[in-house]
Amino acid sequence: MSQQGVTPQSEDFSRWYTDVVQKADLADYSPVRGCMIIKPYGYELWEGVKGGLDRRFKETGHQNAYFPLFIPESFLKKEAEHVEGFAPELAVVTIGGGKVLEEPLVVRPTSETIIGWAFQKWIQSHRDLPLLINQWANVVRWELRTRLFLRTMEFLWQEGHTAHATHEDSRAETMQMLDVYTDFAVNDAAIPVIPGRKSNQERFAGALFSYSIEAMMRDGKALQAGTSHDLGQNFARAFDIQFTDENNELQHCWTTSWGVSTRMVGAIVMTHGDDQGLRLPPKMAPIQVVVVPIFRKEEEQGPVMEAVTRLAADLRAAGVRVHVDTRDTLSPGFKFNDWEMRGVPLRMEVGPKDVANNTVALARRDVPGKAGKSFVAQEGLAATVITLLDEIQASLLQQATEFRDSHLHEVSSYDDLVSVVRGDEWALAWFCGGADCEAKVKEDTSANSRNFPTHQPHPGETGKCAICGGDAAEMAYFAKAY
Repeated sequence: MSQQGVTPQSEDFSRWYTDVVQKADLADYSPVRGCMIIKPYGYELWEGVKGGLDRRFKETGHQNAYFPLFIPESFLKKEAEHVEGFAPELAVVTIGGGKVLEEPLVVRPTSETIIGWAFQKWIQSHRDLPLLINQWANVVRWELRTRLFLRTMEFLWQEGHTAHATHEDSRAETMQMLDVYTDFAVNDAAIPVIPGRKSNQERFAGALFSYSIEAMMRDGKALQAGTSHDLGQNFARAFDIQFTDENNELQHCWTTSWGVSTRMVGAIVMTHGDDQGLRLPPKMAPIQVVVVPIFRKEEEQGPVMEAVTRLAADLRAAGVRVHVDTRDTLSPGFKFNDWEMRGVPLRMEVGPKDVANNTVALARRDVPGKAGKSFVAQEGLAATVITLLDEIQASLLQQATEFRDSHLHEVSSYDDLVSVVRGDEWALAWFCGGADCEAKVKEDTSANSRNFPTHQPHPGETGKCAICGGDAAEMAYFAKAY
Protein backbone atom coordinates (compact mmCIF):
# COMPACT_ATOMS: atom_id res chain seq x y z
CA MET A 1 0.00 0.00 0.00
CA SER A 2 1.21 3.52 -0.74
CA GLN A 3 1.31 6.31 1.82
CA GLN A 4 -2.33 7.26 1.17
CA GLY A 5 -3.51 3.68 1.41
CA VAL A 6 -4.16 3.19 -2.31
CA THR A 7 -3.75 -0.30 -3.73
CA PRO A 8 -1.04 -0.17 -6.43
CA GLN A 9 -2.32 -0.59 -9.99
CA SER A 10 0.04 -3.50 -10.58
CA GLU A 11 -1.39 -5.36 -7.58
CA ASP A 12 -5.13 -4.96 -8.25
CA PHE A 13 -6.27 -2.38 -10.79
CA SER A 14 -9.94 -2.74 -9.90
CA ARG A 15 -9.22 -2.14 -6.22
CA TRP A 16 -6.94 0.79 -7.13
CA TYR A 17 -9.79 2.38 -9.08
CA THR A 18 -12.29 2.06 -6.23
CA ASP A 19 -9.72 3.34 -3.70
CA VAL A 20 -8.96 6.42 -5.79
CA VAL A 21 -12.60 7.28 -6.52
CA GLN A 22 -13.33 7.23 -2.79
CA LYS A 23 -10.12 8.76 -1.44
CA ALA A 24 -10.17 11.57 -4.02
CA ASP A 25 -13.72 12.31 -2.83
CA LEU A 26 -15.38 11.73 -6.21
CA ALA A 27 -18.23 9.45 -5.14
CA ASP A 28 -19.64 7.24 -2.42
CA TYR A 29 -21.94 4.25 -2.29
CA SER A 30 -25.69 4.67 -1.91
CA PRO A 31 -28.02 2.74 0.43
CA VAL A 32 -29.63 1.41 -2.78
CA ARG A 33 -27.54 -1.35 -4.36
CA GLY A 34 -25.90 -0.28 -7.59
CA CYS A 35 -26.50 3.44 -7.18
CA MET A 36 -23.94 6.10 -6.26
CA ILE A 37 -23.71 9.45 -4.55
CA ILE A 38 -21.63 11.86 -6.62
CA LYS A 39 -19.72 14.10 -4.21
CA PRO A 40 -18.96 17.78 -4.97
CA TYR A 41 -15.45 17.18 -6.37
CA GLY A 42 -16.74 14.36 -8.61
CA TYR A 43 -19.71 16.46 -9.69
CA GLU A 44 -17.41 19.36 -10.61
CA LEU A 45 -15.50 16.93 -12.81
CA TRP A 46 -18.81 15.92 -14.43
CA GLU A 47 -19.64 19.62 -14.89
CA GLY A 48 -16.36 19.94 -16.78
CA VAL A 49 -17.48 17.13 -19.10
CA LYS A 50 -20.91 18.72 -19.40
CA GLY A 51 -19.52 22.17 -20.15
CA GLY A 52 -17.08 20.96 -22.81
CA LEU A 53 -19.74 18.92 -24.60
CA ASP A 54 -22.62 21.38 -24.23
CA ARG A 55 -20.58 24.15 -25.86
CA ARG A 56 -19.83 21.87 -28.80
CA PHE A 57 -23.48 20.81 -29.12
CA LYS A 58 -24.66 24.40 -29.29
CA GLU A 59 -21.93 25.30 -31.78
CA THR A 60 -23.32 22.57 -34.07
CA GLY A 61 -26.90 23.90 -33.85
CA HIS A 62 -28.42 21.70 -31.14
CA GLN A 63 -30.79 22.97 -28.43
CA ASN A 64 -31.38 21.56 -24.95
CA ALA A 65 -34.80 20.36 -23.82
CA TYR A 66 -36.13 18.02 -21.14
CA PHE A 67 -38.44 15.01 -21.43
CA PRO A 68 -40.26 13.04 -18.69
CA LEU A 69 -38.57 10.43 -16.52
CA PHE A 70 -41.59 8.12 -16.85
CA ILE A 71 -42.42 6.51 -20.18
CA PRO A 72 -45.61 4.52 -20.93
CA GLU A 73 -44.70 0.86 -21.19
CA SER A 74 -46.52 0.59 -24.53
CA PHE A 75 -44.07 3.10 -26.07
CA LEU A 76 -41.11 0.77 -25.62
CA LYS A 77 -43.05 -2.09 -27.23
CA LYS A 78 -43.56 -0.17 -30.47
CA GLU A 79 -40.05 -0.87 -31.77
CA ALA A 80 -39.60 -4.63 -31.39
CA GLU A 81 -35.79 -4.79 -31.42
CA HIS A 82 -35.62 -1.87 -29.00
CA VAL A 83 -37.85 -3.42 -26.33
CA GLU A 84 -36.10 -6.79 -26.69
CA GLY A 85 -32.71 -5.11 -26.19
CA PHE A 86 -33.76 -3.19 -23.07
CA ALA A 87 -36.25 -5.60 -21.45
CA PRO A 88 -33.80 -7.13 -18.93
CA GLU A 89 -32.69 -3.69 -17.72
CA LEU A 90 -36.06 -2.00 -17.17
CA ALA A 91 -37.35 -0.60 -13.88
CA VAL A 92 -41.16 -0.45 -14.04
CA VAL A 93 -43.59 1.50 -11.85
CA THR A 94 -46.93 -0.30 -11.35
CA ILE A 95 -48.34 1.60 -8.34
CA GLY A 96 -48.73 5.38 -8.03
CA GLY A 97 -50.51 7.30 -5.27
CA GLY A 98 -51.43 4.01 -3.64
CA LYS A 99 -53.32 2.74 -6.71
CA VAL A 100 -52.42 0.24 -9.39
CA LEU A 101 -51.71 2.15 -12.60
CA GLU A 102 -53.84 1.49 -15.68
CA GLU A 103 -50.61 1.27 -17.69
CA PRO A 104 -47.22 0.54 -16.12
CA LEU A 105 -44.62 3.29 -16.47
CA VAL A 106 -41.02 2.54 -17.34
CA VAL A 107 -38.33 4.60 -15.60
CA ARG A 108 -36.36 6.13 -18.48
CA PRO A 109 -33.59 3.77 -19.69
CA THR A 110 -33.12 5.97 -22.80
CA SER A 111 -35.53 8.36 -24.50
CA GLU A 112 -35.87 7.36 -28.18
CA THR A 113 -39.52 6.38 -27.64
CA ILE A 114 -40.84 9.37 -25.66
CA ILE A 115 -38.92 11.77 -27.90
CA GLY A 116 -40.19 9.93 -30.99
CA TRP A 117 -43.73 10.49 -29.71
CA ALA A 118 -43.01 14.21 -29.27
CA PHE A 119 -41.30 14.53 -32.67
CA GLN A 120 -44.41 13.04 -34.29
CA LYS A 121 -46.42 15.97 -32.87
CA TRP A 122 -43.85 18.66 -33.66
CA ILE A 123 -42.86 17.72 -37.21
CA GLN A 124 -45.30 18.33 -40.07
CA SER A 125 -43.31 19.76 -42.98
CA HIS A 126 -39.81 19.62 -44.43
CA ARG A 127 -39.54 23.19 -43.10
CA ASP A 128 -39.52 21.73 -39.56
CA LEU A 129 -36.34 19.77 -40.34
CA PRO A 130 -33.73 19.18 -39.18
CA LEU A 131 -34.91 19.04 -35.57
CA LEU A 132 -31.82 18.97 -33.33
CA ILE A 133 -32.52 18.27 -29.64
CA ASN A 134 -30.32 17.30 -26.69
CA GLN A 135 -31.21 16.64 -23.08
CA TRP A 136 -29.12 16.37 -19.92
CA ALA A 137 -30.82 13.83 -17.68
CA ASN A 138 -30.58 10.73 -15.52
CA VAL A 139 -31.46 7.23 -16.70
CA VAL A 140 -32.02 3.91 -14.94
CA ARG A 141 -30.87 0.48 -16.15
CA TRP A 142 -31.14 -2.48 -13.79
CA GLU A 143 -27.49 -3.53 -13.86
CA LEU A 144 -26.42 -6.57 -11.86
CA ARG A 145 -22.68 -5.87 -11.68
CA THR A 146 -21.98 -2.26 -10.84
CA ARG A 147 -18.91 -0.07 -10.35
CA LEU A 148 -18.77 3.61 -9.39
CA PHE A 149 -19.10 5.84 -12.50
CA LEU A 150 -18.44 2.98 -14.93
CA ARG A 151 -21.67 1.02 -14.54
CA THR A 152 -24.39 2.05 -12.10
CA MET A 153 -28.15 1.48 -12.08
CA GLU A 154 -28.82 5.21 -12.22
CA PHE A 155 -26.40 7.47 -14.06
CA LEU A 156 -26.24 10.95 -15.52
CA TRP A 157 -25.80 11.58 -19.22
CA GLN A 158 -26.71 13.60 -22.24
CA GLU A 159 -28.73 12.11 -25.05
CA GLY A 160 -29.05 13.84 -28.38
CA HIS A 161 -32.01 13.08 -30.64
CA THR A 162 -32.41 14.48 -34.13
CA ALA A 163 -34.76 14.12 -37.11
CA HIS A 164 -33.87 14.72 -40.76
CA ALA A 165 -35.41 14.72 -44.23
CA THR A 166 -32.93 12.30 -45.82
CA HIS A 167 -30.70 9.41 -44.83
CA GLU A 168 -27.74 11.38 -46.16
CA ASP A 169 -28.52 14.13 -43.62
CA SER A 170 -29.03 11.76 -40.68
CA ARG A 171 -25.85 9.87 -41.53
CA ALA A 172 -23.91 13.17 -41.66
CA GLU A 173 -25.34 14.04 -38.22
CA THR A 174 -24.34 10.63 -36.81
CA MET A 175 -20.76 11.06 -38.01
CA GLN A 176 -20.59 14.72 -36.95
CA MET A 177 -21.49 13.80 -33.37
CA LEU A 178 -18.92 10.99 -33.37
CA ASP A 179 -16.38 13.67 -34.39
CA VAL A 180 -17.63 15.97 -31.61
CA TYR A 181 -17.13 13.22 -29.03
CA THR A 182 -13.68 12.44 -30.41
CA ASP A 183 -12.69 16.11 -30.30
CA PHE A 184 -13.83 16.46 -26.69
CA ALA A 185 -12.16 13.22 -25.54
CA VAL A 186 -8.82 14.02 -27.18
CA ASN A 187 -8.58 17.79 -26.66
CA ASP A 188 -10.32 18.25 -23.29
CA ALA A 189 -10.09 14.90 -21.50
CA ALA A 190 -6.69 14.03 -23.07
CA ILE A 191 -7.98 10.54 -23.87
CA PRO A 192 -6.77 9.21 -27.25
CA VAL A 193 -9.97 7.45 -28.28
CA ILE A 194 -10.48 5.35 -31.39
CA PRO A 195 -13.69 6.22 -33.29
CA GLY A 196 -15.38 3.57 -35.39
CA ARG A 197 -18.47 1.51 -36.25
CA LYS A 198 -19.77 -1.21 -33.96
CA SER A 199 -20.43 -4.71 -35.31
CA ASN A 200 -24.07 -5.70 -35.90
CA GLN A 201 -23.90 -7.78 -32.72
CA GLU A 202 -22.75 -4.80 -30.65
CA ARG A 203 -24.96 -2.10 -32.14
CA PHE A 204 -27.71 -0.27 -30.26
CA ALA A 205 -31.08 -2.04 -30.14
CA GLY A 206 -33.16 -0.59 -32.99
CA ALA A 207 -30.33 1.18 -34.83
CA LEU A 208 -29.19 0.67 -38.42
CA PHE A 209 -25.60 1.45 -37.46
CA SER A 210 -23.89 2.33 -34.17
CA TYR A 211 -20.59 4.16 -33.82
CA SER A 212 -18.42 4.51 -30.73
CA ILE A 213 -15.31 6.08 -29.31
CA GLU A 214 -13.23 3.41 -27.60
CA ALA A 215 -10.67 4.27 -24.92
CA MET A 216 -7.91 2.12 -23.45
CA MET A 217 -7.63 2.10 -19.68
CA ARG A 218 -4.35 1.63 -17.77
CA ASP A 219 -5.09 -2.08 -17.30
CA GLY A 220 -5.44 -2.57 -21.05
CA LYS A 221 -9.22 -2.98 -21.00
CA ALA A 222 -11.45 -1.05 -23.37
CA LEU A 223 -14.09 1.44 -22.28
CA GLN A 224 -16.84 2.54 -24.64
CA ALA A 225 -16.78 6.26 -23.83
CA GLY A 226 -19.51 7.54 -26.15
CA THR A 227 -21.88 6.32 -28.87
CA SER A 228 -23.63 7.77 -31.91
CA HIS A 229 -26.47 5.89 -33.61
CA ASP A 230 -27.93 6.06 -37.11
CA LEU A 231 -31.50 4.94 -36.37
CA GLY A 232 -32.62 4.96 -39.99
CA GLN A 233 -36.43 5.14 -40.16
CA ASN A 234 -37.08 2.44 -37.53
CA PHE A 235 -38.32 4.78 -34.80
CA ALA A 236 -39.93 7.15 -37.32
CA ARG A 237 -42.08 4.25 -38.60
CA ALA A 238 -42.86 3.03 -35.09
CA PHE A 239 -44.03 6.49 -33.99
CA ASP A 240 -45.30 7.89 -37.32
CA ILE A 241 -42.74 10.70 -37.44
CA GLN A 242 -43.66 12.03 -40.87
CA PHE A 243 -43.31 15.20 -42.91
CA THR A 244 -44.52 16.51 -46.24
CA ASP A 245 -41.60 16.97 -48.59
CA GLU A 246 -41.08 19.72 -51.18
CA ASN A 247 -43.36 17.79 -53.58
CA ASN A 248 -46.07 17.72 -50.90
CA GLU A 249 -45.64 13.96 -50.48
CA LEU A 250 -45.67 12.31 -47.03
CA GLN A 251 -42.31 10.83 -45.96
CA HIS A 252 -40.93 9.21 -42.79
CA CYS A 253 -38.10 11.09 -41.08
CA TRP A 254 -34.61 9.70 -40.60
CA THR A 255 -33.48 9.93 -36.96
CA THR A 256 -30.32 9.71 -34.83
CA SER A 257 -29.43 9.44 -31.17
CA TRP A 258 -26.10 9.85 -29.38
CA GLY A 259 -24.87 9.94 -25.79
CA VAL A 260 -22.04 10.31 -23.28
CA SER A 261 -22.49 9.55 -19.59
CA THR A 262 -20.81 9.88 -16.18
CA ARG A 263 -18.78 6.88 -17.39
CA MET A 264 -16.51 9.57 -18.94
CA VAL A 265 -15.45 10.53 -15.39
CA GLY A 266 -14.34 6.93 -14.83
CA ALA A 267 -12.49 7.06 -18.15
CA ILE A 268 -10.52 10.12 -17.04
CA VAL A 269 -9.61 8.41 -13.75
CA MET A 270 -8.46 5.16 -15.40
CA THR A 271 -6.67 6.71 -18.36
CA HIS A 272 -4.46 9.07 -16.37
CA GLY A 273 -4.33 7.95 -12.72
CA ASP A 274 -1.24 6.53 -11.00
CA ASP A 275 -0.39 4.97 -7.63
CA GLN A 276 -0.57 8.39 -5.96
CA GLY A 277 -4.15 8.94 -7.15
CA LEU A 278 -5.79 11.04 -9.83
CA ARG A 279 -3.95 12.97 -12.53
CA LEU A 280 -6.42 15.40 -14.07
CA PRO A 281 -5.99 17.14 -17.43
CA PRO A 282 -5.96 20.90 -16.72
CA LYS A 283 -8.95 21.53 -19.00
CA MET A 284 -11.03 19.13 -16.89
CA ALA A 285 -9.60 19.78 -13.41
CA PRO A 286 -12.00 21.55 -11.00
CA ILE A 287 -8.86 23.07 -9.42
CA GLN A 288 -5.99 23.76 -11.82
CA VAL A 289 -3.57 25.25 -9.27
CA VAL A 290 -3.57 24.59 -5.53
CA VAL A 291 -1.56 27.05 -3.44
CA VAL A 292 0.06 25.75 -0.25
CA PRO A 293 1.38 28.53 2.05
CA ILE A 294 4.39 27.41 4.14
CA PHE A 295 5.50 29.13 7.34
CA ARG A 296 6.70 28.01 10.75
CA LYS A 297 6.79 31.22 12.76
CA GLU A 298 3.95 33.62 13.44
CA GLU A 299 5.93 36.57 12.03
CA GLU A 300 6.31 34.69 8.72
CA GLN A 301 2.57 34.20 8.27
CA GLY A 302 1.67 37.79 7.36
CA PRO A 303 4.16 38.28 4.48
CA VAL A 304 3.51 34.76 3.12
CA MET A 305 -0.27 35.13 3.14
CA GLU A 306 -0.04 38.60 1.63
CA ALA A 307 1.96 37.18 -1.30
CA VAL A 308 -0.37 34.18 -1.61
CA THR A 309 -3.48 36.39 -1.71
CA ARG A 310 -1.96 38.68 -4.34
CA LEU A 311 -0.67 35.88 -6.57
CA ALA A 312 -3.90 33.84 -6.33
CA ALA A 313 -5.88 36.94 -7.36
CA ASP A 314 -3.58 37.46 -10.37
CA LEU A 315 -4.08 33.84 -11.46
CA ARG A 316 -7.87 34.03 -11.08
CA ALA A 317 -7.91 37.25 -13.09
CA ALA A 318 -6.12 35.34 -15.86
CA GLY A 319 -8.86 32.68 -15.84
CA VAL A 320 -7.00 30.02 -13.84
CA ARG A 321 -9.04 27.93 -11.36
CA VAL A 322 -7.16 28.38 -8.07
CA HIS A 323 -7.63 27.06 -4.54
CA VAL A 324 -5.62 28.25 -1.52
CA ASP A 325 -5.22 25.54 1.13
CA THR A 326 -5.46 27.43 4.42
CA ARG A 327 -6.09 24.37 6.64
CA ASP A 328 -3.92 25.23 9.64
CA THR A 329 -4.11 21.85 11.41
CA LEU A 330 -2.38 19.93 8.61
CA SER A 331 1.30 19.79 7.67
CA PRO A 332 2.49 20.88 4.21
CA GLY A 333 3.53 17.28 3.50
CA PHE A 334 0.03 16.00 4.22
CA LYS A 335 -1.42 18.69 1.98
CA PHE A 336 0.96 17.76 -0.85
CA ASN A 337 -0.18 14.12 -0.70
CA ASP A 338 -3.84 15.11 -0.41
CA TRP A 339 -3.75 17.29 -3.53
CA GLU A 340 -1.73 14.68 -5.40
CA MET A 341 -4.51 12.20 -4.64
CA ARG A 342 -7.05 14.67 -6.02
CA GLY A 343 -5.04 15.06 -9.21
CA VAL A 344 -4.59 18.84 -9.20
CA PRO A 345 -2.32 19.55 -12.21
CA LEU A 346 -0.10 22.16 -10.56
CA ARG A 347 0.86 22.81 -6.94
CA MET A 348 2.29 26.19 -5.95
CA GLU A 349 4.28 26.55 -2.73
CA VAL A 350 4.99 29.94 -1.17
CA GLY A 351 7.27 30.23 1.86
CA PRO A 352 9.39 32.95 3.53
CA LYS A 353 12.33 32.38 1.13
CA ASP A 354 9.99 32.71 -1.85
CA VAL A 355 8.69 36.01 -0.46
CA ALA A 356 12.25 37.26 -0.02
CA ASN A 357 13.32 36.14 -3.50
CA ASN A 358 10.07 37.10 -5.30
CA THR A 359 9.69 33.48 -6.48
CA VAL A 360 7.33 30.55 -6.04
CA ALA A 361 7.85 26.79 -6.27
CA LEU A 362 5.71 24.97 -8.86
CA ALA A 363 5.25 21.16 -8.83
CA ARG A 364 3.68 19.37 -11.80
CA ARG A 365 1.39 16.42 -11.08
CA ASP A 366 2.27 14.74 -14.40
CA VAL A 367 6.04 14.67 -13.69
CA PRO A 368 6.87 13.01 -10.35
CA GLY A 369 9.59 14.09 -7.92
CA LYS A 370 12.24 16.74 -8.38
CA ALA A 371 12.02 16.58 -12.18
CA GLY A 372 8.55 18.11 -12.01
CA LYS A 373 9.44 20.93 -9.63
CA SER A 374 10.77 24.37 -10.54
CA PHE A 375 11.25 27.81 -8.98
CA VAL A 376 9.88 30.67 -11.05
CA ALA A 377 9.60 34.44 -10.71
CA GLN A 378 6.45 35.95 -9.23
CA GLU A 379 6.54 38.55 -11.98
CA GLY A 380 4.65 37.24 -15.00
CA LEU A 381 3.46 34.24 -12.97
CA ALA A 382 0.07 33.99 -14.71
CA ALA A 383 1.68 33.60 -18.14
CA THR A 384 4.14 31.02 -16.74
CA VAL A 385 1.34 29.01 -15.14
CA ILE A 386 -0.88 29.07 -18.24
CA THR A 387 2.04 27.81 -20.35
CA LEU A 388 2.73 25.05 -17.83
CA LEU A 389 -0.92 23.99 -17.77
CA ASP A 390 -0.88 23.72 -21.56
CA GLU A 391 2.28 21.59 -21.32
CA ILE A 392 0.65 19.31 -18.72
CA GLN A 393 -2.46 18.90 -20.90
CA ALA A 394 -0.28 17.90 -23.88
CA SER A 395 1.92 15.68 -21.71
CA LEU A 396 -1.01 13.64 -20.36
CA LEU A 397 -2.37 13.12 -23.87
CA GLN A 398 1.07 12.07 -25.10
CA GLN A 399 1.59 9.65 -22.21
CA ALA A 400 -1.86 8.09 -22.74
CA THR A 401 -1.29 7.83 -26.51
CA GLU A 402 2.12 6.18 -26.09
CA PHE A 403 0.65 3.73 -23.57
CA ARG A 404 -2.24 2.90 -25.90
CA ASP A 405 -0.10 2.48 -29.01
CA SER A 406 2.30 0.16 -27.18
CA HIS A 407 -0.65 -2.13 -26.37
CA LEU A 408 -2.20 -2.27 -29.86
CA HIS A 409 -1.18 -5.22 -32.01
CA GLU A 410 -2.11 -5.98 -35.60
CA VAL A 411 -2.58 -9.76 -35.92
CA SER A 412 -3.07 -12.08 -38.89
CA SER A 413 -4.04 -15.36 -37.22
CA TYR A 414 -6.69 -16.43 -34.73
CA ASP A 415 -4.04 -17.83 -32.37
CA ASP A 416 -2.36 -14.40 -32.28
CA LEU A 417 -5.70 -12.66 -31.71
CA VAL A 418 -6.46 -14.95 -28.75
CA SER A 419 -2.95 -14.54 -27.32
CA VAL A 420 -3.10 -10.73 -27.51
CA VAL A 421 -6.52 -10.26 -25.93
CA ARG A 422 -5.85 -12.84 -23.22
CA GLY A 423 -2.83 -10.72 -22.34
CA ASP A 424 -5.14 -7.73 -21.74
CA GLU A 425 -4.06 -5.95 -24.90
CA TRP A 426 -5.92 -5.01 -28.09
CA ALA A 427 -5.81 -7.02 -31.30
CA LEU A 428 -6.47 -5.41 -34.67
CA ALA A 429 -7.59 -8.08 -37.12
CA TRP A 430 -9.45 -8.57 -40.38
CA PHE A 431 -13.03 -9.38 -39.36
CA CYS A 432 -15.97 -10.48 -41.50
CA GLY A 433 -18.41 -9.09 -38.92
CA GLY A 434 -20.25 -12.39 -38.53
CA ALA A 435 -22.18 -13.27 -35.37
CA ASP A 436 -20.62 -16.74 -35.15
CA CYS A 437 -17.10 -15.29 -35.30
CA GLU A 438 -17.93 -12.71 -32.64
CA ALA A 439 -19.42 -15.42 -30.40
CA LYS A 440 -16.33 -17.64 -30.81
CA VAL A 441 -13.98 -14.83 -29.71
CA LYS A 442 -16.19 -14.08 -26.72
CA GLU A 443 -16.36 -17.73 -25.70
CA ASP A 444 -12.61 -18.29 -26.05
CA THR A 445 -11.35 -15.02 -24.53
CA SER A 446 -14.19 -13.08 -22.81
CA ALA A 447 -13.36 -10.30 -25.30
CA ASN A 448 -15.45 -8.88 -28.13
CA SER A 449 -15.07 -6.55 -31.08
CA ARG A 450 -14.80 -2.92 -30.02
CA ASN A 451 -15.30 -1.31 -33.43
CA PHE A 452 -14.21 -1.14 -37.05
CA PRO A 453 -12.00 1.98 -36.76
CA THR A 454 -12.95 4.90 -38.97
CA HIS A 455 -9.33 5.23 -40.04
CA GLN A 456 -8.54 1.78 -41.43
CA PRO A 457 -4.81 0.88 -41.40
CA HIS A 458 -4.92 -0.48 -44.96
CA PRO A 459 -7.45 1.66 -46.86
CA GLY A 460 -8.67 0.17 -50.10
CA GLU A 461 -7.42 -3.32 -49.24
CA THR A 462 -9.32 -6.44 -48.24
CA GLY A 463 -8.25 -9.48 -46.25
CA LYS A 464 -9.29 -12.78 -44.73
CA CYS A 465 -11.19 -12.87 -41.43
CA ALA A 466 -8.75 -13.91 -38.70
CA ILE A 467 -11.48 -16.03 -37.10
CA CYS A 468 -13.19 -17.93 -39.94
CA GLY A 469 -10.93 -17.25 -42.93
CA GLY A 470 -13.78 -15.75 -44.96
CA ASP A 471 -13.59 -12.51 -46.94
CA ALA A 472 -13.27 -9.36 -44.84
CA ALA A 473 -13.52 -5.78 -46.07
CA GLU A 474 -12.39 -4.12 -42.81
CA MET A 475 -10.24 -4.63 -39.74
CA ALA A 476 -11.66 -4.43 -36.22
CA TYR A 477 -10.25 -4.04 -32.71
CA PHE A 478 -10.86 -6.85 -30.21
CA ALA A 479 -10.35 -6.41 -26.47
CA LYS A 480 -11.78 -7.18 -23.06
CA ALA A 481 -13.97 -4.34 -21.89
CA TYR A 482 -15.67 -2.72 -18.94
